[in-house]
Amino acid sequence: MEEPQTDRKLLSKGVKYLMITLPLMFLGPIVIHSSLKNQAHPFFYPILILGCLICLTSMLLFFKGLQTIIKSLFGN
Repeated sequence: MEEPQTDRKLLSKGVKYLMITLPLMFLGPIVIHSSLKNQAHPFFYPILILGCLICLTSMLLFFKGLQTIIKSLFGN
């Protein structure tokens, strides 16, 4: 019985997603915090929306990266 091999290309793709996710996980809350400190500024809402989008993108990429790594380790 042959054991399944790890798909290295797919594994590296998943790790790339996680490498992109890591800075976004720190950047999103920083942007949200800075926008909340400057509520009187005219760019308050666009910066707040940008921070929320960065956080959502980091969550999506984290999920996609983990899903890709699991797929590369265990197959379809």
